[in-house]
Amino acid sequence: MATETTELDQLCINTIRTLAIDSVQKANSGHAGAPMGAAPMAYALWSRFLKHNPANPAWADRDRFILSAGHASLLLYSLLALTGYELQLAELEQFRQWSSRTPGHPESLETPGVEITTGPLGAGFSMGVGMALAERHLGAQFNKPGHTIVDHYTYGICSDGDLMEGVASEAASLAGTWGLGKLIYLYDDNGITIEGETSLAFTEDVGKRFEAYGWHVTPVDGNDMADVLAGLERARKEQRRPSLIMAKTTIGYGSPHKAGTAEAHSNPLGEEEVRLTKLALDWPSDSSFFVPEEALAEFRKAGPRGKQAEADWLVRLAAYTDAYPVEAALLQRVQAGELPEQWQLSVPSFSSADGAMATRAASGKVLNAIAATLSELVGGSADLAPSNNTHLNGYGDIGANEASGRNIHFGVREHAMGNIVSGMAMHGGLIPYSGTFLVFSDYMRPAIRLAAIMKAHAVFVFTHDSIGVGEDGPTHQPIEHLSSLRAMPGLCVIRPADANETAAAWKLAIEGAGPTALILTRQNLPTMDDAQTIEAGTRRGAYILADAEGTPDVVLLATGSEVEVALGARTLLAAEGIQARVVSMPCWEIFDAQPEDYRRGVIPPAVRARVSVEAGVSHGWHRYTGDYGEQVSIEHFGASAPAPILFEKFGFTPQNVVTKAKESIRRSGG
Repeated sequence: MATETTELDQLCINTIRTLAIDSVQKANSGHAGAPMGAAPMAYALWSRFLKHNPANPAWADRDRFILSAGHASLLLYSLLALTGYELQLAELEQFRQWSSRTPGHPESLETPGVEITTGPLGAGFSMGVGMALAERHLGAQFNKPGHTIVDHYTYGICSDGDLMEGVASEAASLAGTWGLGKLIYLYDDNGITIEGETSLAFTEDVGKRFEAYGWHVTPVDGNDMADVLAGLERARKEQRRPSLIMAKTTIGYGSPHKAGTAEAHSNPLGEEEVRLTKLALDWPSDSSFFVPEEALAEFRKAGPRGKQAEADWLVRLAAYTDAYPVEAALLQRVQAGELPEQWQLSVPSFSSADGAMATRAASGKVLNAIAATLSELVGGSADLAPSNNTHLNGYGDIGANEASGRNIHFGVREHAMGNIVSGMAMHGGLIPYSGTFLVFSDYMRPAIRLAAIMKAHAVFVFTHDSIGVGEDGPTHQPIEHLSSLRAMPGLCVIRPADANETAAAWKLAIEGAGPTALILTRQNLPTMDDAQTIEAGTRRGAYILADAEGTPDVVLLATGSEVEVALGARTLLAAEGIQARVVSMPCWEIFDAQPEDYRRGVIPPAVRARVSVEAGVSHGWHRYTGDYGEQVSIEHFGASAPAPILFEKFGFTPQNVVTKAKESIRRSGG
């Protein structure tokens, strides 16, 4: 593989630079400085090392490239358009405009060839760790002697800002612990942030920090393509350590007056500076979006190279299929994201004979039952597996010395855990899950949000879902968290009321087209009979669990552990001649997507007396309870005491629900 730099290489590098300059100038918005400085190392990687096929961005054994410094999106867009992805060069002229395929930051659902959505700094870095972990696990599972069928790298470009973010530190620590030797990051060390020089707030020795994490660190001159190529060669020889290539670069390279300054970070250069910069780069100063024919021809060599690389892989896959037909069929199934036929038969059902059971415990039983059928199911917890019930018994660990296991130990790193799980999901071939307490979803919220934007098929298990946490007190009792998660578009939030609703929730999560959050109890709940009816109702988001005799006087809406409270209130109301319908409502998002006639059948508009019962803030419940409804909720932080005491003191009792029901009936004129 050639490592020298030619005049044609320099022409290609300057093509990337000037496309970024022109795109930002036309949009009057964006970041040209980082692409101008990072162009040599990006081109070095893409032209000499990156294994990809522009004609098939979904090829399973491609190398993954992540632009963690997502503000430098034009670096990626230029490379995609120039190498022949389904992104026309004309799209660069529509940068940051309505309905274009070149949004301000890379979005995986908008632009062919963009692996993950990046922009929030540190996110791409940590998701890349998940991608590298997925490659390692799948390779350990499927590769056989003489048949290496999963074999690719995860590359990325990260920035000073990425490495300032705590989530990058969390993920880097894990990557070093796991020894992810096929993870290689190019660090765009340009020393500039929006406010000025990084020395204002970032003076540590980054190289020594990463060496302490267990990384291979190698410095290079980022302006010298040959030096970058040598650094990449050294990194690829590392087999047991991830690599950080510290590339010293110049932001806004070529700009006579703005290079190396904060002015080059996030502002257009200005028409006169654009002209002067092109002159400095020996570029036609009166041209815009100019791509020399010889440069385009060089970039387009990626097409034949990628086509041949995939063809060679298909030959290896055919030989693998002949030698290991069972494994090959499984590999093709998981790569396609398909579920095995009748996989749901492995999901257990429960009855009252099983006794009371916390939904976290039921979740653990379901998870272990389906693990045998779904080999792609992998995951772990932020040091809480015994509490979250997320351990897969008998399946081993994924760690530094063993990659074929299925249990991941994330340590106390919730934010990185969320992004790593998303990265694994976006890699493909796996259905990953994570686990922690619901209150710590605060640490994970940015990761969950990105998962929702990308429609990543990941499962976020949250236990200890309410004041039922008890003695640990208000710091560990989630109050506003359900409302917060429900406010996030694209996230399916399910809070089951018993073991059977939990089983149905796992089915929905496995079948889902995006991320799911399972909200589970610490305390035991009664197990309800008639698992089939409960599953059917859960699949519709809300259903009539216990109905009135005739037209109800009031509808009681509840989730999770409070369904039991609502059922108790129904009995008390009946003794007073008041007919109540109890609706279990495990998932708002699914219920809201049901046909109107179903929704009106569950919550009749004519019955204006309604009460919601949920051990969290009432925010959002008004959409179901209406103008005359009441809420049994908690609008303040909790307290340290045994859970039964807290439920009583804070009004989560059948008696209080009865009081609220009567008030709603009175207000509605009933």
